[in-house]
Amino acid sequence: MYYVYKKGMKKRLFYKVIGLFLLALIAGISVFSVNIYHRIYKSNVLVPDSTVKYLYIPAGSEFDDVVDIIRENEIVENVSSFIWLAENKNYPNHVYPGRYALQHEMNNNEIINLLRSGYQEPVKVIFNSIRTKEQLAGRIAKQIEADSLSLVKVFNNDSIIKEYGFKPETFTCIFIPNTYEFWWNTTAIGFVQRMYKEYNRFWTEQRLAKAKALNLTPEDVITLASIVDEETLFNDEMQKVAGVYINRLRKRMHLQADPTLKFALGDFAIKRVLTVHKQIDSPYNTYKHYGLPPGPISIPSIAAIDAVLNYEQHNYLYFCAKPAFSGYHNFSKTLSQHNINARRYQQALNKEKIWR
Repeated sequence: MYYVYKKGMKKRLFYKVIGLFLLALIAGISVFSVNIYHRIYKSNVLVPDSTVKYLYIPAGSEFDDVVDIIRENEIVENVSSFIWLAENKNYPNHVYPGRYALQHEMNNNEIINLLRSGYQEPVKVIFNSIRTKEQLAGRIAKQIEADSLSLVKVFNNDSIIKEYGFKPETFTCIFIPNTYEFWWNTTAIGFVQRMYKEYNRFWTEQRLAKAKALNLTPEDVITLASIVDEETLFNDEMQKVAGVYINRLRKRMHLQADPTLKFALGDFAIKRVLTVHKQIDSPYNTYKHYGLPPGPISIPSIAAIDAVLNYEQHNYLYFCAKPAFSGYHNFSKTLSQHNINARRYQQALNKEKIWR
């Protein structure tokens, strides 16, 4: 009887141990499963609600570089869980450069799927009011991955300039100021390639026909537009100013455009053009040389380009800034009337003690 009782006790103890083991195993599996679930699906991105945080991965980056960028910029909360899942999803072999938009409450799985796909967010590249290639390079370098040095090298590369059918003096014609969508990791040459496509898209058959009617090439139009852009602050005056220069070109008169002197002197801060400035030996000195200068003196706005193509037809040959410093101009048909306007403006400069 005692033997049977003892045997029963051992059997119950065995089942109890088995039961406890199974409970412990289930608990362990549950904890492990919850841990795995959290690593994969728990929100792990440090982005406030209703906002976006951008992850920039430079060209040539490897997985360790991505992890360093994530750490340095505090992009995810739990870096180790991100690394674990990334390695399990083979992301280290699928690192793509670019600009990636991370949303509020994204989990590791969503982040890694986004990065693995290479589906980056484009950037809006904007440039306007640009005078030089160097200034353009600096502006663009702040918006895409290509640095200003690489951009300047491409802008000044003779073989590239020739390939696109331009001259060094006219290469800036390729850049039409506007807002464009680019991939952040665009290279310097990639930027130029895209700008050339936009240049060709801009020069529609209608615009080309208008340029031809003026007996001007697109580069000529842009060169004249760069002068018009520098001459007036207001779009509503551009066509009138353009009309003056068209009239001068047709009469074989010197353009006598002060902005071309400022360009030749390398000083756009000059407010008062003096006789000494007009003596500078430069092909951009339109007081000495007939016709248009060799190329644009800035990258003109679309408004200025269209103002040249749609110039106002009138008989004015001269214009001078109004003495009230409003930014607008007085226009005249004769030199005598122009000289009167010029004296009034000079007197206003004297009154304000503007000597240069």
